[in-house]
Amino acid sequence: MLINTRIAGAVLLTGTLLLAGGCGYKTIPVPPDSIVPRTIEDLRYSVSEKGVTLTWTYPKETIRGGDLTDIATFDVYRAVVSTDDYCPTCPIPFSEAVQVPGGVVDPEKNRQATYQTSLLRPGHQYFFKVNARTSWWAASADSNVVSFVWHIPAKGPQGLNATAADSGATISWEAVGSLMDGQDVNYPLLYQVQRSKNNENFSNVGEVTTETQFVDSALNNGETYYYKVQSILQVEEDQVAGGLSEVVSVVATDLTPPAPPTGITAVQTSGGIKVFWDKSRESDVNGYRIYRRSGNEKTPKKIGDVSGVYAIFEDTNVSPDGSYYYSITAYDTVEPPNESDRSQEAGIRH
Repeated sequence: MLINTRIAGAVLLTGTLLLAGGCGYKTIPVPPDSIVPRTIEDLRYSVSEKGVTLTWTYPKETIRGGDLTDIATFDVYRAVVSTDDYCPTCPIPFSEAVQVPGGVVDPEKNRQATYQTSLLRPGHQYFFKVNARTSWWAASADSNVVSFVWHIPAKGPQGLNATAADSGATISWEAVGSLMDGQDVNYPLLYQVQRSKNNENFSNVGEVTTETQFVDSALNNGETYYYKVQSILQVEEDQVAGGLSEVVSVVATDLTPPAPPTGITAVQTSGGIKVFWDKSRESDVNGYRIYRRSGNEKTPKKIGDVSGVYAIFEDTNVSPDGSYYYSITAYDTVEPPNESDRSQEAGIRH
């Protein structure tokens, strides 16, 4: 009996140790920081007659600053609440995530991910957020939340036009009069101008407006800018983003001529008349044009053109007993060039 009791005790002790040690995880494993992506912070949306399109940028680094080579999937979470039941202080009831395939991270460019859905109902507010995964157990924190109220939106503006200005552009379009389902617009209609320098990644510029024209200033002359305009319905307290116009482009153009030259002097020489002036200090002066009128003429005529590196011109086609009056203009490097007003005249009388 003593031997059997000892055996039974050993078996009991072994079983207790096995239960205490276990062989599986008691909690979800915590992934190392070296593989968890940084949080997506630029989630944004655009609405069209087809529904909503979400866009965001692939994370390039882990939360510890290490490089990422690829994203396995993105988790897109959606919540929908009737506008009659919406509670701004209540938790957002996000549903189960929809998985969007990831891909290779481009270290040189900001690769964009997209997700589209058309399952939208009028009179409801929608919320979206997204995270990135490098594996099933390594996910980033949730992104920023985007939200909008869905009503039947207005159509996108038509007839978009862009006119170049000096360091700016004027954007104009036709007023929108109907919703995407063909009904007349019965709410106040606003417009939001969007701008891009590469025909991608458009961002809002200026405030929403009721006008059908927008002046964009402080652009860089010689650079190309792209524009589109979105219609927005003001439905009580909510702004409902609508359709987008076509894209137009414009090159901001320098329309400001240089200042007229100063210090004009005319000197008689054995070969004719030499005209001198003060060289312009403006960096974009490309050349000078020389104008002359005789004593019996009211309007001067151009008789020469010299490079901007010079500030002298010799007029050899003169009569020894004639009277001549000279004026100079400066022009810049723009094509076609901007030409200044004519300078004050300097003359030779015989």
